[in-house]
Amino acid sequence: MGSVSLKIGDGTARFQRATLCSSAVNILMIFSVITTNLFALYAFTSPKHPQHLLHHHHAHKNISLISEQVSLILREIDLSQKKLAQMEKELLGYESLDLSRPNIASELKLFLNRHQLPLGKDSRTGITEMVSSVGHTCEKNSDLLSQFMSYKAFGPCPDDWSVAQKLILRGCEPLPRRRCFAKTVPKSGLFPFPDSLWKPVGNKTVNWSGLGCKNFECLNGKKLSRDCLGCFDLLHGNENARFVRAKSKNDFIVDDVLALGGGGVRIGFDIGGGSGSFAARMAERNVTVITSTLNVDAPFSEFIAARGLFPLYLSLDHRFPFFDNVFDLVHASSGLDVGGKSEKLEFLMFDIDRVLTPGGLFWLDNFFCANEEKKQALTRLIERFGYKKLKWVVGEKVDSVGSGKPEVVLSAVLQKPVRA
Repeated sequence: MGSVSLKIGDGTARFQRATLCSSAVNILMIFSVITTNLFALYAFTSPKHPQHLLHHHHAHKNISLISEQVSLILREIDLSQKKLAQMEKELLGYESLDLSRPNIASELKLFLNRHQLPLGKDSRTGITEMVSSVGHTCEKNSDLLSQFMSYKAFGPCPDDWSVAQKLILRGCEPLPRRRCFAKTVPKSGLFPFPDSLWKPVGNKTVNWSGLGCKNFECLNGKKLSRDCLGCFDLLHGNENARFVRAKSKNDFIVDDVLALGGGGVRIGFDIGGGSGSFAARMAERNVTVITSTLNVDAPFSEFIAARGLFPLYLSLDHRFPFFDNVFDLVHASSGLDVGGKSEKLEFLMFDIDRVLTPGGLFWLDNFFCANEEKKQALTRLIERFGYKKLKWVVGEKVDSVGSGKPEVVLSAVLQKPVRA
C-alpha cells in the first residue's frame, strides 16, 4: 500500500499535498494582504482637517474600520482553510491523524515531528524539512498504533511483532520506526551456504511468540495455505521435489522455465513464496531471488533467512520497494489472489509489470481461479499487457485448503514486451 507524509502543526498530523486547494488559500491570503495595505494607505494619506477634534474623530474611525476589516478577513481565511482542508480529505479519501488525543503515545508524536534541514533548502531535492511517513490507514487503527509505539525509549522492545503484523495487514504500512532494541533469538545450529538450503531448521532459531504452534513438528502437520502444505519439512514429503519434478501438467520445471529466458535470468522476485523453496532451487542455479512473505500462522521470514535466502517482510498492499525494470523473473502463485475488487488485482499486476525488465519472464504458478468466470477475468487482464505466452496450461486441482473440490488452475510463463 502507498504511504503519505504527515507533519505536526497545531497538534494534528496533516498530509502534505500540492493541490489546487493550497493554491487557493495562497491567493486568498495575498488578496487579504493587498486589501489591508490599501485600507492602511487610505487611513494615513487622507486629507488633514483643520479642526483637531474632527481630525482625531476621523482617525479613530478609520483605525476602527481597518481593525474590523482585518478581523473579518482573518476569520474568512480561517473558515476557508477549514473548508478547503475538509474538501481535500473528502476528495483524496483519507482523514488526518489527530495527535492531540490523550491516548496517542508520546513516541509516535516524536517520530512524526518534522525536522528542518540545518542548512535550509536542499539544492538537489528541493526539500526544506524531513517528514516521517506512516500508512494513511493508520488513522483508523490509532489505538493499536499507539500500543505498538508504547515502549521505553532505548530499552528492550516489547515482544509484539504480532501487533506490528496486525497493523500491516490492516493497511497501516509502512510502520513508524521505534527507538528500542528488538528481541534477539540465538542463531545457533545454522548450516553454511549452500548446505543450508535443504537442511532442517532448529526450533530454537525462531521466535514462536504469538503463534499457535511452538515447533516445526507442529507446523508440518498443518495445511497453512495452498502454497504451504508441509512446506517446513525439507527432508520428507513433497517440498524437496517441488520445481524439479512435476506431479501434474500445471507443474513447470525450473530448468525448463530458465531455458525460455535464454540464459538471461540472473535475479528474480517470488511473491508470497511460502518457506522459500523456489528461491532455494534458483540459488542452486546461481539465480538470486527475493521472497516476499509475512509471518501468518508461521515464522516464514526467519525460516527463509535460516536457509540462507532473502526474505522481504511485505504485504501485497504495499508498492514493491524496487526501482523499475530490475527483475529478470517474477514468480507468483495463489498468493497473488488478493481478493476484493478486480481493480486491486489490476494495481498489483501493474506493479509486477513495473519491476519486471523488458523481455523478462512472469511465471504464474498453479493459480486457483475458483471458477471459469474468474479465469476469464484474469485472462483478459493479462492480455491487456501484451505479454507473449511462452507456456499456458489450464487444468484442475483439488483445493485441499479451501473448498476441498476440484477447481480451475492456471499456470503460465509470460514474456514482457519491449514497449516504446
